[in-house]
Amino acid sequence: MMLLSVLQANASVMDVEANLRTIDDAAQRAAQAGAGLLLTPELFPVGYAPLRLHAELDPATLPGVRERLASIARRHKIGLVYSLPAVSLQLPAHDDDAQPAAADNGWNITATLLDASGAEVLNYAKVHLFGPEEHKAFVAAQEPPAVVDFNGIRTSMLICYDVEFPEAVRAAATRGAELLLVPTALSAGFDNVPQVLIRARALESQLNVAYANHSGHEDVYNFLGGSVVAGPDGSLLAAAGESAALLFAEVGTESVKAARDEVPYLRERRPELYANWDK
Repeated sequence: MMLLSVLQANASVMDVEANLRTIDDAAQRAAQAGAGLLLTPELFPVGYAPLRLHAELDPATLPGVRERLASIARRHKIGLVYSLPAVSLQLPAHDDDAQPAAADNGWNITATLLDASGAEVLNYAKVHLFGPEEHKAFVAAQEPPAVVDFNGIRTSMLICYDVEFPEAVRAAATRGAELLLVPTALSAGFDNVPQVLIRARALESQLNVAYANHSGHEDVYNFLGGSVVAGPDGSLLAAAGESAALLFAEVGTESVKAARDEVPYLRERRPELYANWDK
């Protein structure tokens, strides 16, 4: 078992100092409470504002931001998930539908898992971009979610809109994930995502899902809040309201094994049939 902490907070767009102070404070409180991991929202260190990030953020500053996040994990001796833009290793499309900003910039939205020593143990780049601003500012990645052993729990990551696709969550589960970490930036008005969909994803793929959202107003966005942690039976382990919060939930492997033994969704899949259906 591991005590997991989830930060829900309001970031200041392009104010890295303020946002890192928020993460530092949350990491300190989470570590003092005995948590082994702190999950933070999508693009939180720089704030969620795709077009402003594309226009104003100097990519040369990002390695320094990453090192400061690593120092937070080291200082508080806690695992940390953060999300930042990163230069894409994949060449963007250059067809008639390609957005010029994405073609010029070639940035992904990424998430990184650090261990308590500040070392990177897992990286993921967002596959499903949401809305016209993300499509203008970023490039959609293609790699599936990887899985690593973190504090004895097989752990994977998706980002925001990714988790709304059952195929993405199932890809993590079939690779052995028992815990799925999801930094997100979900606007107000999409209440069914944390209240219904996250619990359904956890239930159908029988793994723990932690979903960390922004709160308040950033740039042109009003955020829902509503961060949640769902168990592998679809149960609600922790939930936030609209305002800033630091959630805690116990997650582990035994509940995952019990759920998968009781109803063998993963063992009884028939992917060869589904492939033919898609044809």
